[in-house]
Amino acid sequence: MGNAESNAYRNHLSRFLPEEQSDVDGVFDILSGSSGSAAAKNGKAMKKTVTLEALKAYMREPLPEQMTVRLYNGMRSIDLTGKSSAPSDHIAKEQFVIFMSNLLKGNADEKITIIMRMISTTEGPVKGKEIQEFTEDLIKSVVHVLSYRKELKGWNLENTRDSASGIKALSSQLLSELKLADGTKAVSPQLMEMNFDRSVIEDWVYRVPQISAFLSVVIRQGLHVLHSLPDQTKDIVNLVPGCKGIKGRIVSLFDIPSIIYINSHLPAELQHKWRLLFSSKLHGESFSQLCAHIVNKGPCIVVLKDVDGFIFGGFASHSWEVKPQFQGDNRCFLFSVFPSLAVYTYTGYNDHYMYLNHGQQTMPNGLGMGGQHDYFGLWVDSDYGKGHSKAKPRCTTYNSPQLSAKEDFTLDALEVWAVGDMPESVETKGKKSILDVDPEAQALLEMTGKSRHSEGLREPPEDDDEDN
Repeated sequence: MGNAESNAYRNHLSRFLPEEQSDVDGVFDILSGSSGSAAAKNGKAMKKTVTLEALKAYMREPLPEQMTVRLYNGMRSIDLTGKSSAPSDHIAKEQFVIFMSNLLKGNADEKITIIMRMISTTEGPVKGKEIQEFTEDLIKSVVHVLSYRKELKGWNLENTRDSASGIKALSSQLLSELKLADGTKAVSPQLMEMNFDRSVIEDWVYRVPQISAFLSVVIRQGLHVLHSLPDQTKDIVNLVPGCKGIKGRIVSLFDIPSIIYINSHLPAELQHKWRLLFSSKLHGESFSQLCAHIVNKGPCIVVLKDVDGFIFGGFASHSWEVKPQFQGDNRCFLFSVFPSLAVYTYTGYNDHYMYLNHGQQTMPNGLGMGGQHDYFGLWVDSDYGKGHSKAKPRCTTYNSPQLSAKEDFTLDALEVWAVGDMPESVETKGKKSILDVDPEAQALLEMTGKSRHSEGLREPPEDDDEDN
């Protein structure tokens, strides 16, 4: 390797802390072990390299095979000579380190050559269909590897809806951010057959942070490298929020890709934890039960499914309060999960963010977000089971379209998730029981073998819901 090249290699190496370097070295040694031992038997001091077969064998379980092949193509694309010769089938240590450095520590410009080769092995522009296949593979791999490594933080593939449609929905949402050279967005279905050059893909990777974050997860968790070190993992630390209160109880209306996407739009301080407050499957189909479970519990996500299978909802930035006035602030948003995945943020047109009223003669009774009385972007009536999503053509507050299949819909299921830490007032109140106040009464009950009746009324303890 020439002097200039070795300097470039050293620069890439210097991006890693000493303990990170040894972690990268360790994985490369494992991957190149078979190639290296064969060389040793022949008595040749051959450089250790990594083959596609070695990568596939190492990542057979953590990653789908097509993603392993894409990673391999990305590694091969690192040109050490500068002569743009045909890439070798063997990955050298320098290529491996530069691949890691660019994808985990680099900017959009440094990532782009690798990503272009991961999308397509042929030089030049890539087709929309190839970008779609790459994006779907990437999201599928994130779900697969996080599940395999038990890193879904209390969620799992059993307590969430099937991820297959969510993978396609999130892929379509990320692809919709592709901008053509003239700044306009490409529209499906023409997008599939269009050619996109390097500068368009670089702009997309720069503007859509999920692509880099997902690649980071796939590399760290797939190769099991740099996943437990105090490295710059801010982009992925709250990729999936911790899940509380669902264990063995229901299957959520959310799938893993939609949880990741909706969570990324929450204020940063709320992204680390979701806690189930209400589920119509658990707590019954009752508006008064809904109010009892969600009032004064801090910021919440409301998600519902209509009888036609459409799934949609909203994020309430403040605790819900029962009162005949609008509440909340401009951090609130509406969203759709199925048939498409999208988030609709405030327009500045009015401040009709969120509304909850019950038992009033003169004002509408129900839960609403956006729009106006009798014309909400999202409305669940206090006559439980009825609702509407009105937008002709768009909701004034959030610029959302009609979210339900029919303007006036019938509710099939509803969930409410508190996000972030529980407000202190709720925490103290929620943990007190008459038996907590009188430990002697508790001891007496236990001595006589009687169970604590008030135990059954408590929500499940916070710490019971981790899946690892």
